[in-house]
Amino acid sequence: MRYAATLGHTRHAFADLKAVLACASPHRSGDALAGLAADSDERRVAARLVLADLPLRTFLEEPAVAYEDDAVTRLILDTHDVAAFAPVAAMTVGQFRDWLLSDAADGAALSALAPGLTPEMAAAVSKLMRNQDLIAVARRIRVVTAFRDTLGLPGRLSVRIQPNHPTDDPQGVAAAILDGLLMGCGDAVIGINPAADSLQGCTALLELVDGIRQRYAIPTQSCVLTHVTNTIAIIERGAPVDLVFQSIAGTEAANRAFGIDLAVLKEGREAALSLKRGTVGDNVMYFETGQGSALSADAHHGVDQQTLEARAYAVARAYKPLLVNSVVGFIGPEYLYDGKQIARAGLEDHFCGKLLGLPMGMDVCYTNHAEADQDDMDSLLTLLGVAGVNFIMGVPGADDVMLNYQSTSYHDALYLRSALNLRPAPEFEAWLEGMGMLGEDGRVKELPPSSPALLRFLGGEAA
Repeated sequence: MRYAATLGHTRHAFADLKAVLACASPHRSGDALAGLAADSDERRVAARLVLADLPLRTFLEEPAVAYEDDAVTRLILDTHDVAAFAPVAAMTVGQFRDWLLSDAADGAALSALAPGLTPEMAAAVSKLMRNQDLIAVARRIRVVTAFRDTLGLPGRLSVRIQPNHPTDDPQGVAAAILDGLLMGCGDAVIGINPAADSLQGCTALLELVDGIRQRYAIPTQSCVLTHVTNTIAIIERGAPVDLVFQSIAGTEAANRAFGIDLAVLKEGREAALSLKRGTVGDNVMYFETGQGSALSADAHHGVDQQTLEARAYAVARAYKPLLVNSVVGFIGPEYLYDGKQIARAGLEDHFCGKLLGLPMGMDVCYTNHAEADQDDMDSLLTLLGVAGVNFIMGVPGADDVMLNYQSTSYHDALYLRSALNLRPAPEFEAWLEGMGMLGEDGRVKELPPSSPALLRFLGGEAA
């Protein structure tokens, strides 16, 4: 047994670094399902004591998944920036936590450090942190990206309009988009999960959204969340593609279960860049992740789900995305059982993603068979707003009628912006103002039936 700690008269031994990381995690159903979780609070504390004394360099010497077995590990280690790592290279995980919470770890220092950190380092230090620690550090980190508007600036909160429809009905999709725009949402992306995945259907949805965007000169971007290979084929057909979407995971085998590898992600990015559709930036990728995806694919290599989630961020980081979205409660209670586990996972994901230099958003969500409700989501939404999340979801009524899960609504976005004095992306805010949709206080206002802005939308007049 390579790692051990003694508490009282009990010696707790851990077979390897993977076991230390798994047992140090806060309890969650997915790790228990995989047989990886600590079987007592005492053992969890012992694992954290071991973890706190480990040098950060250990994670370069003993990766969670073997280098020769996994393309994600090779990506992590082959792209590690030694110079960026230098300021913390002599620290243990516990010392790194203390440094992160100190005044020395300001936004500039954290941004410079990001290329020098591996996902396992980020995951490890998060396991030693309370929720308030995760919030305190993440809120200092701003990751700014751009396509037709600029996302992630201080004092801003963007929203994805998610106008899903169970039959991809164009009128239903358009109505949901209009609903979101009238409540000041849509600056992150107007992104549709298609009910049918045919190239023809996806192209029709892209043309619908792009037509709305052009008609009203909206400074945002669109995306149909189909498989990356479909998007490449759609680009070849001449469709108006802004962003390339793909779900990703933290191991080569889990990504293979999604039907992807690193090469096809590179191909998708290059295809989108070739269109040159961005006006203020060229971040063209949109990734979604979620704790438990590797376990559900039987591709976890005995690694805990939160560490694997952080490894997915290394995949995302390689392709300079506009948006990275942890769909935190979507996979179900088998992996995150209740509102408490979902909230902790959301704060971990946001912290680790930001620490690794990613533009993190969050689908604050749960499935109907989880031990969670909308009050739990309100709490997590507020915590993430304080933590500086880049964007959230805007789903009509917070109820996705196609994917059958509960998320956050356009009204929830208005609440969070109002409560924390946050504003949309600057280009989108200027558009809202030009449409007569902002009040003197800068907030989205209710539009009477005679409003010129509303009449422009309903009457089809150009803005």
